[in-house]
Amino acid sequence: EKHISIQRHLADLEKLADLKGDGNCIMYVSHTSLPAFSDEKKTCPLCPEEKFKACYSHKLHRHLQNLHWKVSVEFEGHRMCICHLPCRPVKPNLVGDQAFLKMGAHYHCIICSATITRRTDMIGHINRHVNKGETESRFITVPAPKSSHEVLKELATDVQVLPNYTTPQKTDSYFNPKMKLNRQLIFCALAVLAEERKPIECLDAFGATGIMGLQWAKHLRSSVKVTINDCNENSVTMIQENCLLNKMKVKLNTKEEDSDEAMGDGEENSGTIEVTKMDANVIMHLRSFDFIHLDPFGTSVNYLDSAFRNVRNFGIVSLTSTDLSSLYAKAQHVALRHYGCNIVRTEYYKELAARIVIAAVTRAAARCNKGIEVLLAVALEHFVLVVVRVLRGPSPADDSAKKIRYLIHCQWCEERIFQKEGNMVEENPYQQLPCDCHGSMPGKTAVVLGPLWSGSLFNTGFLRRMLFEAVQYGLDEVQPLLKTLICEAECTTSKHFSTHNPCDENKQEECGVYIKTANASAESSLVPGKRRSEEVIRNSAKRQKTESSAEHPAFYYNIHRHSIKGMNMPKLNKFLNYLSEAGYRVSRTHFEPMGVRTNAPLAQFKTILMKYSIPTYAGGQAEGPVHLTEDLQAGEESVQADAEDAEFLEDAKSGITAAMLAKNCPAHCVAD
Repeated sequence: EKHISIQRHLADLEKLADLKGDGNCIMYVSHTSLPAFSDEKKTCPLCPEEKFKACYSHKLHRHLQNLHWKVSVEFEGHRMCICHLPCRPVKPNLVGDQAFLKMGAHYHCIICSATITRRTDMIGHINRHVNKGETESRFITVPAPKSSHEVLKELATDVQVLPNYTTPQKTDSYFNPKMKLNRQLIFCALAVLAEERKPIECLDAFGATGIMGLQWAKHLRSSVKVTINDCNENSVTMIQENCLLNKMKVKLNTKEEDSDEAMGDGEENSGTIEVTKMDANVIMHLRSFDFIHLDPFGTSVNYLDSAFRNVRNFGIVSLTSTDLSSLYAKAQHVALRHYGCNIVRTEYYKELAARIVIAAVTRAAARCNKGIEVLLAVALEHFVLVVVRVLRGPSPADDSAKKIRYLIHCQWCEERIFQKEGNMVEENPYQQLPCDCHGSMPGKTAVVLGPLWSGSLFNTGFLRRMLFEAVQYGLDEVQPLLKTLICEAECTTSKHFSTHNPCDENKQEECGVYIKTANASAESSLVPGKRRSEEVIRNSAKRQKTESSAEHPAFYYNIHRHSIKGMNMPKLNKFLNYLSEAGYRVSRTHFEPMGVRTNAPLAQFKTILMKYSIPTYAGGQAEGPVHLTEDLQAGEESVQADAEDAEFLEDAKSGITAAMLAKNCPAHCVAD
């Protein structure tokens, strides 16, 4: 039986008014078939007589409809109406010598029978039940569906998710649809690596629903050996169900020595996915992989040491950081605690976040005697993605560690420059800045940020091959971003961008070097104690030389932050052409829609922006250099005319005053 305030229709609530007995004592009743209206006075079944006295049917109908039914909370066809009965007594209030109970209005939960006072709290209470999967009411006799899982499809891969899949605190199988771009970037990077060596062992350390590992196995097939890991038992069960849903073989490993194999019904797929239930640090310490992806909830610094411990030479480590409050300088103390960096909010804060993460990755790799080559760094609204290639050996580790420097940032004009290499103390660090704000402004004008990664953020050859894989697999959403990244890496505008197969005649040597180097490294890793041959080292140097182009300028300028008040700026693409005509390298950036990446100093940047801006009042004129000669001449003539008029008036006033004094006029007339 349910509480009388929970009904399906308003007519069912009106029938309760015909029940006999004390309304204050009735708590649980069943449905009756008595008529809804009669000529006798009736009491409200949800209000005590002290609050609502007995009345006729038409007045009771309006009372039930306006006071109880309109403010009800609906759930699966039932209405939880507001109740004023003494179900939830509050603390007694003393009025004189008498004490009475104040009856508070409340709702009765249809699922757990809890009493909630506010309507908004009741809606939140029901939503929490839904998020936990508790959608079956103990009072509803209608059978619940067998499964509350929702099936989503992405990149021809089906995954089951819980109703609360977008709330990580409420569910074990977290799935964020907004990270689709992130998953496609990682897929393209893995596809490029799969072309270099086959097969490769790849790990999704935080599987959740297993969507990323399923996409790898379903599209790359025999080129990859996929391992999906998660430490939560419910997530592991969900991953197994999703594997069977996509007709993939499942090999379950809860421990390293125990395994169990299962197969989905229907068409057999060539891939076999290994599902493990371990801590991410444990599985990365126990086994070696060619490709590792880290996507924890928040920062990933806790897993970097384990990731670089056993990753193979020339392998790839990708990590997604979602602790944007610390990386984007909203929680600076957290950034200092996690990454050991001092940061402030700047106009280039997104690129600053990417360089912070790369610096942490570099230090973790150097502790394992490994260096890194940054292939890709993306910072968008929801995540920061960094993809690096691992280079074993102390020499690459030293070279990578030398690229971690401090940044000097001017807080007045936002000019910035990396500190010079060396251990000697700089007598006047302000001299390194191109601006002269310290000499013209009082006090300290600059801050030291970092330590940060000072090297390149992109590898042009790798990005071009990622674009080729995106076109091959039909990933339309990620292609515009990859084109922007290629232009940004080459520091060119989009009109100079050319799309070509990276394995054509011009790039055949580059791809051959990649594959030959990777295969030789894999063969040497199979023989214990065998050193890499001189040919492998030579091929590695050749590969890096062919793919790495001239480093792009560090950081970018926001054109709106440096606009001149009262002036209309030129269009962004035209402004890029003006900078390019002035002899500077220039490109747009994915970090900021209105950002300009250029090697021009800030002073020259502002000069060119001022030159091609037009005054606001001349908004109808064509864009171009500002010509002020005619305006200045007109202004000078106007000033000269005003001066002549003033001189004439002074002479006239003096003459009139002298004439009046000569005729002995009164003083007040002379003053007037």
